[in-house]
Amino acid sequence: MSLTIGLAGMDPATEAALKAAFLEANERLSGRWQLLPETQADHIVVDMDSMYGPMSWLRLHASGKRVVGLTSAARTQTDFRLGRPFNVDMLVALLQDIDGGAAPAQPAEPQPEAVAETAPVAPAPVADTAAASGTVEASPEAAAPEPPAAVEPEPVAPPEPVAEPEPEPPVVVAATARTLFDWISGTDLRGRLRYSRPSGPTLLIDTDARSYHGPAALKPLAQYFEGEVAREDFEALDEAAWARESDAAGAAQPLSRLVWLGGLITGKGRLLPGLDPDAKYQLNRWPQTEREYPRHFRIATAMMKGPATLAEIAGASGIALEEITDFVNASLAAGVAEPVREPPPEPAQPARSGGLLGRLRGR
Repeated sequence: MSLTIGLAGMDPATEAALKAAFLEANERLSGRWQLLPETQADHIVVDMDSMYGPMSWLRLHASGKRVVGLTSAARTQTDFRLGRPFNVDMLVALLQDIDGGAAPAQPAEPQPEAVAETAPVAPAPVADTAAASGTVEASPEAAAPEPPAAVEPEPVAPPEPVAEPEPEPPVVVAATARTLFDWISGTDLRGRLRYSRPSGPTLLIDTDARSYHGPAALKPLAQYFEGEVAREDFEALDEAAWARESDAAGAAQPLSRLVWLGGLITGKGRLLPGLDPDAKYQLNRWPQTEREYPRHFRIATAMMKGPATLAEIAGASGIALEEITDFVNASLAAGVAEPVREPPPEPAQPARSGGLLGRLRGR
């Protein structure tokens, strides 16, 4: 298993604190882990308590990543959980849990080779070459042993040349296709950027301030959330260019408006990957409804009454299920809604025995 981990969906202060804790935890584990960018790591820590954490989890879960939820809640929907506030010991336990609890392998100490004790061997006695009968004497020539015949060594064939294995071609991993919604709801973009398409207005995105400059209306930007967007499509701007173009583009707007619109457009009437169509959803605060979508006010009013399924919200608001689904996607992306898990039913209490003795025991 690849021991690689990355960070996503968190503010810079949390990211810095988590990196510092990871370095110390990884040192305790003999450096078995690597901290890599989100696109290269197999395990991703996501701040589930932040505004963009749940959407980062949905995106990463859909791409096959194993997600660690950083949260103060007692439970989370992610594969693993890191409690908040965290410390180095908690991070060590988490990494060991992901690695299956295996302790780092220590090199075995070399063992001394066994030396065989050899006992001295007594020389073999020389056979008496005298004749068995005392009448015949063995001649000195007969008694002397014959020298061994010289044996010529057999010719040894030269070793056959060993063919070196051909190098394997490098494995090319195809990059996961990303949309504008993926980019602005994640944490990979940095700095002040310009993004536009030939048929639409220009967007000036400040990823650090989580704001953008662009048109006040959202519907003209719906086309931007169709199709793939590469990192090279975002043009970095220096201070002078940003000051000049942002002044001409009008006041800054929260980037969460674009994230909301991306969630509304991306699902196309279906819940985003990782969401349960049979679960209940509720608004945790009143959303900023857009004038371009007047029926969203009725949906929000129905959801504020309490947790409800998509079908129940559609019935209470009188609006089509597909439009309800898109609104729930957008609200989850903007962090103003959340799925509600029903608590498990409590075990049934045993029936009390009747009679006087049962009533006395029940007191």
